[in-house]
Amino acid sequence: MTPSDDLVRRVSRSIASSIEVKQKLLESAEVVSQMARVSEILIEAVRKGNKPLLFGNGGSAADAQHIAAEFVGRFAFNRPALPALALSVNTSCVTAIGNDYGFDLVFARQIEALGRPGDVAIGISTSGNSPNILRAFVVAKQMGICTVALAGATGGKLKGAVDHCICVPSSETPRIQECHIMIGHVISELVEETIFHEQSCISRS
Repeated sequence: MTPSDDLVRRVSRSIASSIEVKQKLLESAEVVSQMARVSEILIEAVRKGNKPLLFGNGGSAADAQHIAAEFVGRFAFNRPALPALALSVNTSCVTAIGNDYGFDLVFARQIEALGRPGDVAIGISTSGNSPNILRAFVVAKQMGICTVALAGATGGKLKGAVDHCICVPSSETPRIQECHIMIGHVISELVEETIFHEQSCISRS
């Protein structure tokens, strides 16, 4: 059965829309520079024995979990594991905190328990206004933890609340989320390549 011409056009339009946002991201010197800087920060943190703490809601929780898996498992090649925690995956912890203290504290409480100075807190929010992401960053800053947000076009409230905010140039949630996981992939690749390329060079010398 052949799909209708209308559905074919709509599929093509969605793909083109995704490509357009990624092209804008590529052409933004500010976004590219922020991605490179965050990669440097994570490389330095991991070298010192620290870790990223990743968190978000809904699709952004899935992105946080995905990026953490790229660190702990592997991205492009076999190598030793890198530390990373996604704060949405422990359902008992999330629901206990939500029930006892309120949903706004589900990430802040975990940052308090699991974070250490030198870690990197990475919050993902398409709107940039998620209250539980903002509360987590307040605690992270109090603990001396570097704060990074992945957000949409304006950055929302997160832009003024974090050390580094990578803003996708779009106001459409699906397009922002598509870019967020691409950003996570690029950063994972840079961290993996840099750390283990240098280690392999050292081992050969």
